[in-house]
Amino acid sequence: MQIILMHSRFTQAKSVTLSSRHVILALFAFLLVTTFCAALMAALTLKLASADLPVLRDLVPVAATSDAGNKDKFMKENLAAMAAKLGEMQAQLIRLDALGERVQGLAGVKPEEFNFKELPGRGGPEVSTQPAQELNLAEFQAALAAMSVDIEHRSDYMNVVETKLMGFKVQSKLLPTIQPVNVAYNASGFGWRLDPFSGRSAYHEGIDFSGPSGTPIVAAAGGVVVAAEYHPQFGNMVEIDHGGEIMTRYAHSSKIHVKLGDIVKRGQHIADIGSTGRSTGAHLHFEVHVKGVPQNPHKFLSAGANQANLATLNQK
Repeated sequence: MQIILMHSRFTQAKSVTLSSRHVILALFAFLLVTTFCAALMAALTLKLASADLPVLRDLVPVAATSDAGNKDKFMKENLAAMAAKLGEMQAQLIRLDALGERVQGLAGVKPEEFNFKELPGRGGPEVSTQPAQELNLAEFQAALAAMSVDIEHRSDYMNVVETKLMGFKVQSKLLPTIQPVNVAYNASGFGWRLDPFSGRSAYHEGIDFSGPSGTPIVAAAGGVVVAAEYHPQFGNMVEIDHGGEIMTRYAHSSKIHVKLGDIVKRGQHIADIGSTGRSTGAHLHFEVHVKGVPQNPHKFLSAGANQANLATLNQK
């Protein structure tokens, strides 16, 4: 390699010839100097760090402090979000407990048999064949979100169950299943019999309860009074519409205590036993009609007695 040098002080150009050997030596010298300088800077940095100089303390931890601040901010934001989600879940659980207690009451389940406010019993042997795995933040948040969704689904399901049970309970109260008088059923039954007046075979569309005049008559189920009047055959008569095309009739009473259009409750006092109309003595003639067709009232009263016995057994 030939290098030509030109300057105003030179009367003529001068040239310097460098061989490949000279170039390699120059590069080697440059690398040696650079390595020496880098080692010197590293040694000085370590010495200054060990000297615990205030200037170095201010400069060196800047990056570490920044990272720690970001992590702290990230953790605080996530903790705030999880606390909010936890508050929502606690509110959902309170609502679910209240809903469960209502459903429990409608279903007739005893509180000691199933208490919504107590944790269910759990347990089992510790299995150590697999190493325990720690739950990271992302997995914990995912589990929290999944649990929240599960609580919402179960709450919706409990609402549906409550609605169904409420419907069954209301419907059961509208069925004539309680005995309308507190006397023994010892008179005429439902169906064909000998007419007490004509002596001929006649179809009896209800059942008769014999009892002292003035004995209270109660509604066999809740409903609306559609008749409260005197009838030539039935005497003082009350008819109650229970919905679902079910109607009950209470005949031959001595006195009526309700009027047309009244809404009566199950077991409400509506009349008194008497012997008005076509009657041979003080008694209650009780009929049940479904879709206009007379039914045997004894079937309804037996069903009510069985339910009462079952409820009594559940309370023991």
